[in-house]
Amino acid sequence: MSFAVIQMVSQSDVEGNLAQARALLEQAAASGAKLAVLPENFAAMGRRDVAAIGRAEALGEGPILPWLKLAARDLKLWIVAGTVPLPPEGRPQSKVTACSLLIDDQGQQVARYDKLHLFDVDVTDNRGRYRESDDYAHGSNVVVVDTPVGRLGLTVCYDLRFPELYTALREAGAELITAPSAFTAVTGAAHWEILLRARAIETQCYVLAAAQGGIHPGPRETFGHAAIIDPWGRVLAEQAQGEAVLLAERDSQEQASIRARMPVSNHRRFFSQDALRPANTPE
Repeated sequence: MSFAVIQMVSQSDVEGNLAQARALLEQAAASGAKLAVLPENFAAMGRRDVAAIGRAEALGEGPILPWLKLAARDLKLWIVAGTVPLPPEGRPQSKVTACSLLIDDQGQQVARYDKLHLFDVDVTDNRGRYRESDDYAHGSNVVVVDTPVGRLGLTVCYDLRFPELYTALREAGAELITAPSAFTAVTGAAHWEILLRARAIETQCYVLAAAQGGIHPGPRETFGHAAIIDPWGRVLAEQAQGEAVLLAERDSQEQASIRARMPVSNHRRFFSQDALRPANTPE
């Protein structure tokens, strides 16, 4: 039931990032992890040629996907590959999505989640303006899949601000939810931990929040604070900045007990649009 969450400080050099990610995955596997989560943009940060990267990967000409499959197979490790830019399957010329892949310990892709919510916001940092939709297309599907550590729901970064997605994952049977991220230093300091803990408490799931934590090209500074949160909202492990491997185990009996004592999923009620009308609004 052991799993790992990885923090990186990825740069623009893909080969260098993959070498560093391999060392961190080796550390996770040596520590007994059965599944490891890499952060968003683990293979490259600060690149504006994500469409070219995605096309190369889709055509079998890029380094990232072969590296992932080899690492998973060599290390006998399930890997959640943070995000990789990939076009829709069978359409290599289409706009890429920020794609979170799940690779099993035989090196086979068993799930793909395309990031639903894109980070199109203004932030009071050195960069100021972020428009992910300039480079990426929105995803459209919720993804939950069985793994050796439990039933896993997939999300990415900005998805954290949309609790309805996490509710859907819980309703689909999720017991753990991944959140590979590259939160800005400004938004992370304000909201990162409270969002992670809220999503864990609401869903009564473990939240596995891999992160980028440091200075990247752009210039861009990410908040870090990769963390593992349990279904009661407790922070089991956390790393402020720099590279790290965080480890924890899922206690399935305690999780079942939490859900039985407070069966929020059974208590959820829905309301009609009429319920949103202020009480003093005339018919």
